[in-house]
Amino acid sequence: MRFATIRTSRGLRLHVKGSEGYVDLADATGDQALVTLNGLAAGGDAALDAARAVQSQSGQAYEGTDFGPLTPNPPRVLCLGVNYADHAIEGGRAVPTWPESFVRGAGSVIGAYDDMVKPALSSRLDYEAELAIIIGKGGRYIKAEDAYDAILGYSVMNDGSAREWQRAATQWTPGKNFEGTMPIGPELVTNDEVNVTDLSIRSILNGNVMQDSRTSHMIVSVSRAVEYFSSFTTLRPGDVIASGTPGGVGFARKPPVWLTPGDTIEVVIEGIGSIANKIVEEEGAPADWPWMPLKADTTSF
Repeated sequence: MRFATIRTSRGLRLHVKGSEGYVDLADATGDQALVTLNGLAAGGDAALDAARAVQSQSGQAYEGTDFGPLTPNPPRVLCLGVNYADHAIEGGRAVPTWPESFVRGAGSVIGAYDDMVKPALSSRLDYEAELAIIIGKGGRYIKAEDAYDAILGYSVMNDGSAREWQRAATQWTPGKNFEGTMPIGPELVTNDEVNVTDLSIRSILNGNVMQDSRTSHMIVSVSRAVEYFSSFTTLRPGDVIASGTPGGVGFARKPPVWLTPGDTIEVVIEGIGSIANKIVEEEGAPADWPWMPLKADTTSF
């Protein structure tokens, strides 16, 4: 099955892809818990069965910015960094032997076709094509061989990164959490519909292919990522795992390529879908804000 969060006159509402268009899941099933993706994830097999029973209905057509963020309020976005060998090498790093991980907040999430905001405090906004893993049943100490039972499905995301903020200190959190920098969607494809072990993943900037790899090149696979994160935290319904980006990002190019207002950045993952976001300048930021990494006395960038 495929699900999407749609902007409606009643707000953001989860829909299942029907025989035509998209069917409002809460209305069709009578279960108001299914108005959100988190509700679907928490509902387990019973919620999926209810969705399956109405997916043959004819729904309404939607396009473009009708699609809101697939998951408008994820409990957490747990991220793997440097999870493709070529991305590690292009950044001058050894191929990791232990996962690099960090967390994004819900405030950075936007829709699949929304404008992506270049922060006023950054001149080094970069793109990162990534496969998003959405947790269903979840759990703790989930072995890799059982990981797919814990997953609800997959989507497309761009882990937009303000590089000077990411590298001004040893922790990546600031550079990975500017508002309006993480598009995700437009659909969730359920775990039983797609095999994610070897899919094409690309990013395209203004019509030019920048990243072109396959999910089989991940250092930590999808199943191992679930196993890793569940080592230290209970994975909960609706959590998102960002599985890392392949080589070809902007900072590693010579000269570097940064996202600037007017650019369009796309991410395409075979069998799952694509997102496309126009870059716009942040509005309303103060002109004299004191925190600017490139003007700071830092030796880590």
